[in-house]
Amino acid sequence: MGFPADSILAFFFFDHYNIENAPEESEVTRMYDVTALGELLIDFTCESTDATGYPTMAAHPGGGPPNFLAALSKFGAKTALIAKVGTDAFGNLLKKTLLQLGIDNSAVICDDSVFTTLAFVTLDETGDREFSFARKPGSDTQLKFEEVDLSYIDNARAFHFSTLSLTDEPSRSTTYRVVEYARAQGKLIHFDPNLRKPLWKSLEDAKAQMLWGLAHADVVKISDEEAEFLFGLAPEESAAYILAHFPVKLVLVTCGPGGVIFANQQAFGHTPALSGIQVVDTTGAGDIFGGSTLWQLLRSGKQPQDLTEAELRNITKFACTAAGLSTMKQGGANSVPEMEEILARL
Repeated sequence: MGFPADSILAFFFFDHYNIENAPEESEVTRMYDVTALGELLIDFTCESTDATGYPTMAAHPGGGPPNFLAALSKFGAKTALIAKVGTDAFGNLLKKTLLQLGIDNSAVICDDSVFTTLAFVTLDETGDREFSFARKPGSDTQLKFEEVDLSYIDNARAFHFSTLSLTDEPSRSTTYRVVEYARAQGKLIHFDPNLRKPLWKSLEDAKAQMLWGLAHADVVKISDEEAEFLFGLAPEESAAYILAHFPVKLVLVTCGPGGVIFANQQAFGHTPALSGIQVVDTTGAGDIFGGSTLWQLLRSGKQPQDLTEAELRNITKFACTAAGLSTMKQGGANSVPEMEEILARL
């Protein structure tokens, strides 16, 4: 049985009140619910196409980690992003946007030797995406370990990363070291494989890095397409395989309009996707699902392996609703719905 909507609303506003009215923390004692590392970029999304096939595109803040954190911040969590941008107009704009989204941007490095990464997203008639990247190299691939302030890991409850920071050096080695540091500090590790085939020199390398991520995560949000790519298995079988072969405590296999499969060692189930919506753009929906899930997990105060089937159904229903509503708007981070919109659907 799910929580009544008014009960969820009460819990939300209680938490939000406490966060908003907490005393200001000094720079030294700042604390975060979630710190993420990864790409911060501009998504150019197709708005229309002319008679010759050329798109008219609109710029939106993008990247899986900021989309992920935007959901958490929207619901009252304290978040920070470790990333690198160029000292160009887009990099400056993205840093300002993080603050507007409630994400601490003080760990974002500005580098005048590289250009801020750009992604061009075209959509088919169902709103599904195809990506092209201006990234040779892009700023997100050039983050060095010595540029990372590890206090943003020390002072966080959870850490999030994805495979886009594993495609190229030096960001790959940086990610390895930061993830291993976060694990050593006992942080909850959330991983999103987030396969973008055009970014990889070979699909064999992509598979190897995705498997590395699975071997270092506590909670995994993986799509059915990514699971099929890695294991050649259906979503349900993939969830069981990941639990059996990796140290993962909770697996969430998203299936687009098919909803999500959830599994830990004591619960296994399916939550349907939000229905009755007009999909405009699916960009960021998986990230928003992941951020919404982690927000609910942190609020529960429980370890991911201890969540019951009923608790996982409530968590994934909330996350599916948030992700579904986000697809009714264009863009990623800016499409996170308001809590009131989610509760109305619940």
